[in-house]
Amino acid sequence: MANPNSLPLHERFEHKNTLHKVMEFIILFLLLSLLVYRLLSFNNNGFTWLIAFLCELSFTFNWIITINNKWNIVEYKTYPDRLLQRVAEHELPPVDMFVTTADPELEPPIITINTVLSLLALDYPADKLACYVSDDGCSPLTFYSLVEASKFAKLWVPFCKKYDVQVRAPFRYFSNNNTMFSGNKSNEFKREWKTLKDEYEQLSRKVVDAVGTSIPFDLSGDFAVFSDIEGNNHPTIIKVVWENKVGASNGLPHLVYISREKRPKHPHHSKAGAMNVLTRVSGLMTNAPFMLNVDCDMLVNNPNMMFHAMCMLLGSKNETENAFVQFPQTFYDGLKDDPFGNQMTVVWKYAGRGISGIQGPFYLGTGCVHRRKVIYGLSPNDVKGTNGKPELHKTFGNSQEFIKSADDALRGKTKYPDMLSKSMEAAHQVGDCGYEYDTNWGKKVGWMYGSRTEDILTGLSIHKRGWRSIICSPDPPAFQGCAPTGGPASMTQQKRWATGLLEILLSKNCPIFHTIFANLKFRMFLAYFWVFSWALRSVPELCYAALPAYSIITNTHFLPKGQEPTYYIPIALFVLYHVYTLSEYLQTGLSIRAWWNNQRMGRIIPMSAWLFGVVGVILKLSGRSETVFEVTRKDQSTSTDEGTEAGTFTFDKSPVFVPPTTILLVHLTALATALFGLQPPAHDGLRSGPLEVVCSVWLVLCLWPFLKGLFGAGKYGIPSSTIFKSAGFTLLFYTLCTNMCPL
Repeated sequence: MANPNSLPLHERFEHKNTLHKVMEFIILFLLLSLLVYRLLSFNNNGFTWLIAFLCELSFTFNWIITINNKWNIVEYKTYPDRLLQRVAEHELPPVDMFVTTADPELEPPIITINTVLSLLALDYPADKLACYVSDDGCSPLTFYSLVEASKFAKLWVPFCKKYDVQVRAPFRYFSNNNTMFSGNKSNEFKREWKTLKDEYEQLSRKVVDAVGTSIPFDLSGDFAVFSDIEGNNHPTIIKVVWENKVGASNGLPHLVYISREKRPKHPHHSKAGAMNVLTRVSGLMTNAPFMLNVDCDMLVNNPNMMFHAMCMLLGSKNETENAFVQFPQTFYDGLKDDPFGNQMTVVWKYAGRGISGIQGPFYLGTGCVHRRKVIYGLSPNDVKGTNGKPELHKTFGNSQEFIKSADDALRGKTKYPDMLSKSMEAAHQVGDCGYEYDTNWGKKVGWMYGSRTEDILTGLSIHKRGWRSIICSPDPPAFQGCAPTGGPASMTQQKRWATGLLEILLSKNCPIFHTIFANLKFRMFLAYFWVFSWALRSVPELCYAALPAYSIITNTHFLPKGQEPTYYIPIALFVLYHVYTLSEYLQTGLSIRAWWNNQRMGRIIPMSAWLFGVVGVILKLSGRSETVFEVTRKDQSTSTDEGTEAGTFTFDKSPVFVPPTTILLVHLTALATALFGLQPPAHDGLRSGPLEVVCSVWLVLCLWPFLKGLFGAGKYGIPSSTIFKSAGFTLLFYTLCTNMCPL
């Protein structure tokens, strides 16, 4: 029998996917063949040929990067049982858990406290855990909700551990009544279950009622600090909601509320700034060597997730290789067939795990366990710790208490303080908005500043030092969150991502510099470039989408004619690419409808949200505007809120909906022009052909939600102002086409 201490805590498995690789290279060959055809026939065609060539060149380059990303797909299996055989419970490393929220209206407190309750109930020694909640909205409602939730947690956590409850977010647990009593459940369990359900319903009513009133409680006692303050102008507020003073491993973890200082004329750096305050305050209070961070809607779905993470972080080899463990994002109550294309199941299975085989997955900003010393700037080959107080002073700020805690963390020393309140004064100091001046916070240590996607920028700063990251996909998934459930929310999220990613690409943090001058692998640079260039893809997507309509209106062509041998290249490309993507969805266990929804959104998102990401960055670089961090609305449930209309595309007056509406109207106009014989005479006998018409019809099908929106009402209809603007752009496009000679 093998010695448990000699067995690995995790194993790596590679998937060959030979058939997919063959299809990828055939598609690449067809793309290159189309480019050669363009070059060889350049003299016989005009400007549209150049536009088509540049767009197809962009698509080919993107496909090469896609092949790179998916080349060696890896998966990891963890063995928590071996960990528990090797490490005694009292020897497990402490973990500080961070929950961030910014707006009690867009991120309702009932969602935040469910996330907190699921973290407090983790199957991990309670004396090794501390939960810190950052409230960037400085809302007394959020603090009130946490106080009430801590009372409920005294009943909820013991119940979960006594009966080995798997779903530890109470609103998810109690919403599934039919399965709670399955199996051999005693009368005692049923009584306790009923009591807990009543207690949670009472907690929910308190929180919901508080949301509906302007002043839900007296601003006195612990709430006095919230009187006469504004969300963007207030001092640091730190409250210990619950403290595990006796250090009981079966009790409740520490629970701390933090709202960092904000002043109108001071930069706050959005979520990255909040994460750095959480890092410093926790460093003073508990200074755990590992830090888990989750968004306020990211519920624990696997109570053993911390053991799975430790299987990948503990061990001498892992100490100098793996900087962080990233859990894939999954979603609860996800809309059937992913109508908004934001659940990214297939992306995670293929591209995500493929990138994991290079230097590790990107840091996604939630569901991630970090090493504190890596966040403090340590590289794999650095000697533990740092000497020289002036250097620490310049790096970490002027708090002597925090410098001591940072030095301990870098040296691998871990010691919980006897009382959290002992570090309260220093914690307020490091939460001040001016503390980071003349330090390396946001530059070399902590979460990085300079982008709205602070998460992936922080991950890049870790990878460039030579660290690897590792993906962990336990069964069941570690976390589940809520995906945006409408058009506006989805577009807001995509626009924020596209803007932030492009900001990084066009800055000194461009990954090519880290490949040349640091330790980022070249293939990892390609992976980062793939995601950083999302916004830039909107330009060739939009131009290529306009070419079929232009060709039909002007009675020219931009695709090979029927009498040419190359006529079948775009047909083969179209068929093979969609067979390839469909096979990925079917192998993932998704439906054909889910595949179609994602194909459709793959056309809509680039010409809307990603395009405005480009516009936002251009305005920022020209000094005309600053990019603003936009919080995505969180909903507690997506399965019933919308009733029969769930999954129907919704609209608002945002200009982001103008470009796709314009493209739709342009193609409807082009098809009407062909149908009614309004095309001009063909130039040199080279008229538009069936391929251009098929492309136009295909785009109309992809924009079907917008076609329905033209005739919809309320939030399901495109606002008249958007339609008028799009009609104006369509008229302008048609006029330019009819007045221009065939190009």
